[in-house]
Amino acid sequence: MNIVVCVKYVPDSTADQAFEADNTVDRVGVPGLLSELDEYAVEQALQLKEKNSDPDSVTVTALSVGPEGAADAIRKALQMGADAGAHVVDDAVAGSDALATSKVLAAAINKIGSVDVVVCGMASTDGGMSVVPAMLAERLDLPQVTFASVIESQDNQFRIKRDGDTATEIIGAVTPLVLSVTDQTGEARYPSFKGIMAAKKKPLESYALSDLGVDAGQVGLSAAWTAVESTEARPPRTAGTIVTDEDGSGATALTEFLASKKFI
Repeated sequence: MNIVVCVKYVPDSTADQAFEADNTVDRVGVPGLLSELDEYAVEQALQLKEKNSDPDSVTVTALSVGPEGAADAIRKALQMGADAGAHVVDDAVAGSDALATSKVLAAAINKIGSVDVVVCGMASTDGGMSVVPAMLAERLDLPQVTFASVIESQDNQFRIKRDGDTATEIIGAVTPLVLSVTDQTGEARYPSFKGIMAAKKKPLESYALSDLGVDAGQVGLSAAWTAVESTEARPPRTAGTIVTDEDGSGATALTEFLASKKFI
């Protein structure tokens, strides 16, 4: 079985965020890391391998599209236990929207070879669109089972549980397929010292768009269907409102305040 897990290199949410002059996210001058939501995808890919009757026959490849620094996200997945990495790095990719990203990912997956399961996180922590897994399934002409909170598999049979606002769905499919997982699937493992050392010897392939047969004119900011028109810094935090209850009117004052802010 061949499993590809898509991982994204995102700006560290604890660092000061910055934007380029074209309103795209600064991914070079800001510290980055593997998206936390994609760590769950890596974990589930590794569990699929470990639960297989022949784990040695299963290969988990971590795939990322991004700048040079995105290799760090792939290395984190390798340290967690992935077997190989693939990195699409090309200046023309900068500013790509979800449509273009899914196009590049699909081309890279086809380049990797015959794939049984493509695993994705439920969203990226910087974009939060949650549409790339579905777009990827369409481009690869594969069934999709998305937003899985519980995953069960036996041979080529997969069954997931998807928790919605009003109901829980049980969805089944057979491989090959695209699977996206939520943060309810279980905590992701931490890389062990042994895993960190072993990752240094694992293969990590780099591809340019030309290696994948993707036209540079079809990706990037100029080809994006969506774009950020403007950005502005978050206003400084103001002093809060103190509600006192010296004369017994505190409850009324608190209710009026919450109502004025449309919290109730």
